[in-house]
Amino acid sequence: MLALKQKQKHRPFCFSVKGHVKMLRLDIINSLVTAIFMIIVSVLALIPETTTFTVLGGVFGLLAVVCCIADGALIYRKLLFNPSGPYQKSAVHDKI
Repeated sequence: MLALKQKQKHRPFCFSVKGHVKMLRLDIINSLVTAIFMIIVSVLALIPETTTFTVLGGVFGLLAVVCCIADGALIYRKLLFNPSGPYQKSAVHDKI
């Protein structure tokens, strides 16, 4: 009797294209949740205006919010224009 090797039905999550897309979607959600949290903390730091360092902390927190929103927007743009994953590179001699 021949022993047949069973083929793997699915690839591990990290090596599949859908896995990378799901991780990028989670990264977008993570960026937005972080931005909302940082907005709340920064506004609460700016309300009392007790010391210069508290105001600087609030301003740097708002700058971090801008960076989180930009990160989420860039990842969304990457998913919008390239939803299937990275481009496949071909060898130079294949083009000739």
